[in-house]
Amino acid sequence: MPEAFQPYFALVVVVATFVVMYTDKFRPGVVLFSAVMVFMVTGILTPDIVLSGFSNESIASILLLILITAGLRKSFNIESIFNSIYHGVSSYRGFLLRMMLKVAALSSVVNNTPVVALMTPYVFGWGKKNNIAPSKLLIPLSFATIFGGMITLIGTSTTLVLDGFIEEEIGGHINLLHLSFIGAAVTITGILFLTLAGNRLLPDRSDVIDEFKENVREYLVETMLSDSSAMIGKTVIEAGLRNLKGVFLVEIVRGEDIIYPVEPSEVIEANDILIFAGQTEDIVDLVNNNSGLRLPPQTFIRQEKIEVVEAVTTPNSPLIGKRVKDSDFRNRFDAAIIAIHRNGEKLRGKIGEIKISPGDLLLIFAGTDFFNRTEYFREIYVVSKLREIVKPRSLKRNIMLGLLILAIILLMAGVFNLFTSLMIIFFLMASFRMISLQDVQRELDMNLIAILVFSLAMGKAILVTGAGDLVAENFLSIFQPMGLIGVVTGLVILTTILTSFITNVGAVSIIFPLAYSLSQQLGIPGMPLYLALAFSASAAFLTPIGYQTNLIIYGPGGYNFKDFLKVGFPVTVVYLCTVMAVLIILYGDLFFGI
Repeated sequence: MPEAFQPYFALVVVVATFVVMYTDKFRPGVVLFSAVMVFMVTGILTPDIVLSGFSNESIASILLLILITAGLRKSFNIESIFNSIYHGVSSYRGFLLRMMLKVAALSSVVNNTPVVALMTPYVFGWGKKNNIAPSKLLIPLSFATIFGGMITLIGTSTTLVLDGFIEEEIGGHINLLHLSFIGAAVTITGILFLTLAGNRLLPDRSDVIDEFKENVREYLVETMLSDSSAMIGKTVIEAGLRNLKGVFLVEIVRGEDIIYPVEPSEVIEANDILIFAGQTEDIVDLVNNNSGLRLPPQTFIRQEKIEVVEAVTTPNSPLIGKRVKDSDFRNRFDAAIIAIHRNGEKLRGKIGEIKISPGDLLLIFAGTDFFNRTEYFREIYVVSKLREIVKPRSLKRNIMLGLLILAIILLMAGVFNLFTSLMIIFFLMASFRMISLQDVQRELDMNLIAILVFSLAMGKAILVTGAGDLVAENFLSIFQPMGLIGVVTGLVILTTILTSFITNVGAVSIIFPLAYSLSQQLGIPGMPLYLALAFSASAAFLTPIGYQTNLIIYGPGGYNFKDFLKVGFPVTVVYLCTVMAVLIILYGDLFFGI
């Protein structure tokens, strides 16, 4: 391909990648891999450039952080710590403020996805106990982890990837002091806004269990007739299925036919599948009182103790897109799906025929090994109940604290870089069996690795083709007359829009070449631009798909797309205005001297 056309071709591929990722028909890793393959086939990228992502130090640091975080969760009873902190707090704003402050602090040193996964059941349960809708609590939980993740370099993968880009291109690193200063500022302003004013924009919506009780058409439960059922041959009203407590007969599946709506005069036949909607506990009572109804065979768990739990599907779960009956859920999790709730959608037909979607709420019969297996596979997050965490021995706790202190000392003193410090910690944790091979297999998400590596390659394609320079020239023609303030503002707006619809790491990978080109053309240090990029790439408040933590709380909170836009837009404005204000304070000479 002629070099003159390469920048335009690269931009077309990038835009097409954004569009396909926004449709959410394919996984981000698959879309990015396809784009990288296009660049390789056309000769824009070489295999060496693509494979270099697998040896990138920042990407390796992200993976080490994930594994070390698993060791922290395994060795510390973090939930009990929060229980002691929130003991006696009963007011909404009091809990909201303390909850956001604590999770923001934790997210500054621990990957925020497991923080949200761990805290969602606790926050959900606290709201129910205090008659506060979870929808008033869960968005602040997710947003607070995003705020806190920006206080330190290790708080989020965004800053780690950006730091890797900076090291490769200019041989330096992101300014950690300025990063922490801005991160602390956006954390304080963001939390105060949500506590004092933004909480009024949060929907006061009943949690999914309450909606389930109030609107019996929301959950579907499938039942079958036993061979000896007295209902066979009777009409619906004669069989006593018209005025059941807490449940409603939605439809009858008869062979290939679906009878909907079900008339009172409809005669029940042998082998009919009866689809009820309503309260699950009433369904369980119905099938246990010798009424002639039973749950399908795939829901049988032959154990003395079975628990009913609620779980939400993760955004990258391999269950997504599969029918329930094809998911091998029982063998995989020692559990069975008995009901499904999908926010804003009326489900129809057999439970086994329903295709699982991201954010689906699953009501589950759980066996004794269920919680161990959910921890292993990490494909669903338990909402209504969590596995009890074993309190670690004092020796192990002291070792862990010593390792954390050691990491901070080594990193801040500059004895070792971040990657070497993390490697030392990982080695010691593995030596003391705080991290096992199972932890490694469970925690390493291949889709995440693909996103990190192929996003890096996409950024390289923009650099080598000169597409970054091309966009920079047009970008500057609009914003340069307004000085550096205008340039940074435009960069922030562009990045924020992109990160709302693709991964934040992907946004950094695409926009970094633009920021680098801008700094070269303006003849100024790139640090204010890189810091602006780091914070705007993490401004994932406008959509539930912008960040993984948003999708985790999307189902349990009973949210819809508009809820995030309604709350997220003012939060984004406050967040970005704070970033701009602090940048101007830190780099006043550059902003007003250009």
